[in-house]
Amino acid sequence: MSPSEPLPISRQCELLDLPRSTFYHVPQPVSEEDLELMQLIDRCHIELPFYGSRRIKDWLKDEGHIVNRKRIQRLMRTMGIVALYPRQKLSQPHPAHKVYPYLLRNLSIHHANQVWAADITYLPMARGFVYLVAIMDWHSRKVLSWRLSNTMDSSFCVDALKEAIEHYGQPAIFNTDQGSQFTSDDFTNVLHEHDVAISMDGRGRWMDNVFIERLWRSVKYEEVYLKGYEGMRDARTSLGRYFDFYNARRRHQSLDKRTPDDVYYESAARMAA
Repeated sequence: MSPSEPLPISRQCELLDLPRSTFYHVPQPVSEEDLELMQLIDRCHIELPFYGSRRIKDWLKDEGHIVNRKRIQRLMRTMGIVALYPRQKLSQPHPAHKVYPYLLRNLSIHHANQVWAADITYLPMARGFVYLVAIMDWHSRKVLSWRLSNTMDSSFCVDALKEAIEHYGQPAIFNTDQGSQFTSDDFTNVLHEHDVAISMDGRGRWMDNVFIERLWRSVKYEEVYLKGYEGMRDARTSLGRYFDFYNARRRHQSLDKRTPDDVYYESAARMAA
């Protein structure tokens, strides 16, 4: 859509169901003060993921920061985080996107490529922030692919999905929350093309985020908070080394002290036999 198009801007916006204020909006850079608060909120969320904006406000006060709750809510929306507890709506899908039913109820997950999952998290840097999406095999906890982006659109999620399928084949089921990145046609069409059943968390399924929340906790405490990335390139290089370590060398207590690679490739070989 462009001012040079023959249709007036008002008509273009009407056809796309887009408010004119959105078309003319020029994004403002995040202030240094807000970046500092976002880093504090991120640490609080990782340590206490069940804290909502009210309790984060109190936590920040204990840390010496008096912050209006509305400001905290705004920053949480920018970061894409919500408190991890039972509630009616875990995330807000795009109103025009289809939401798929939840397929994992009472399902025993016992082999690789049976169920994959994806999620997005916020990563602070020395200056600014980025978003990280990861695709994980639920059985082995192996991180199959990941991507960084400075915007919360669907393209980096689609790229990660395509890479995972290219390297590991396709799962039987792919599970996500109802975020607009995962309900978008660009994302779900890739799954349809490979005959993957789509599952989305609904009411009462908040616990299904626990596996990948554990991944985010490990990534941030063992990597991100220790490094203070200078920029996207630095983050990409360092995270690449970390995920190689996470998959191939980091033993998991929940996997009987084996690595995700050990569990994944052993299961995949058994299923292929």
